[in-house]
Amino acid sequence: MKILQPPGWLPPRGYSNGVMTQVAAGDRLLFVGGQIGWNGQQQFETDDFAEQVRQTLVNIVAILAEGGAGPEHIVRMTWYVKDKHEYVASYPEIGKHYREVIGRHFPPMTAFQVADLIEDRAKVEIEVTAVVPGG
Repeated sequence: MKILQPPGWLPPRGYSNGVMTQVAAGDRLLFVGGQIGWNGQQQFETDDFAEQVRQTLVNIVAILAEGGAGPEHIVRMTWYVKDKHEYVASYPEIGKHYREVIGRHFPPMTAFQVADLIEDRAKVEIEVTAVVPGG
């Protein structure tokens, strides 16, 4: 198993941003831990919901890249949001940011409204599973 940590990012406390493991036929599984809308230095640049989603997606892509994967390899996404009304109201902006960062790849997704997230300023947290076929 390989830990996925983008260069220059502060190390997470008590968890990994992502891991990669090899499975049968040379396929690689990547598990990206819940990412939030802060930058690699663990600083929030905005409290805007859609902008936090954008940063969260950028973080996910950076971690995938560390494992030799891209957004096209995502096979599952789970979204945790603090406020479903803010999430729904932000659909147009979220869609724009999603297409800019992830593209037109739409894996199965699940979204939950949660009571809170660990980081007070976080409005969304997304975790991802990706599969890179052996070659």
